[in-house]
Amino acid sequence: PVGWQRGAVEVSRQSPIACWFSAMLYCFGGSVLSSLMLAEPPIGFLANSTNIFLASSVWYLVFFSPHDIVYRCFSFLPLRLMVAGMKEVTRTWKITAGIAHANSHYKNAWLIMVAVGWARGAGGGLISNFEQLVRGVWKPESNELLKMSYPVKVTLVGAVLFTLQHAQNLPIARHNLMFFYTTFLVVTKVRTCKCIII
Repeated sequence: PVGWQRGAVEVSRQSPIACWFSAMLYCFGGSVLSSLMLAEPPIGFLANSTNIFLASSVWYLVFFSPHDIVYRCFSFLPLRLMVAGMKEVTRTWKITAGIAHANSHYKNAWLIMVAVGWARGAGGGLISNFEQLVRGVWKPESNELLKMSYPVKVTLVGAVLFTLQHAQNLPIARHNLMFFYTTFLVVTKVRTCKCIII
């Protein structure tokens, strides 16, 4: 039909390599984007074979488990909330790692630190157009820089806050800021998940 676009399940059946590559881009997009920004090899994330194996295993279980059992398990609200919370904790760690990495290349360059922290934390969303192109479903009107989603916006705010804290212009300890920011992310994510279910 007109306007119909291929879904993830259809892509996984017709072209599992494209589906896998798309999933890896979404998982490790922050590393790819921040590496490109710092003139490092964008395939550096492949050096950590444990993360690649874990992400590939999850991808395989989601798309190829019999009777969609893994997908059904993660549709169970408590499990879904736990995974959503874990994802936001990971986002905070990615932002701080991106800022520290940028600072190791460019000492106290605030704009670069914010950009790399933002890219590392929200990379999957920021390179979504390229990821769509890999799947064969390119939507130029869905550019994250023009119409930012909530996770991309809140990651930008986090990158600014953590950069200010790193430069000692925000009078709060790093671990306290991480706690408050992560708590905020988890609470808003859990509230959104509950609203979607109900």
